[in-house]
Amino acid sequence: MDIGTIRGLGTILVMVGFIGVLLWAYGGKRKQRFDDDALLPFADDPVARELVEKEQASRSNKA
Repeated sequence: MDIGTIRGLGTILVMVGFIGVLLWAYGGKRKQRFDDDALLPFADDPVARELVEKEQASRSNKA
């Protein structure tokens, strides 16, 4: 096995890992969690917390 074959296999391995991360990140099962996590920077602000709670309540009513 020469260096070119090893580099090619490494490239394929990294590409498969990258595609796996994309599928994990954009999978539909995690959308709700990621949406909730996106609001964490606003959790300490009382006004923002009220808006977040309203958003979560409206989401639970739609589901």
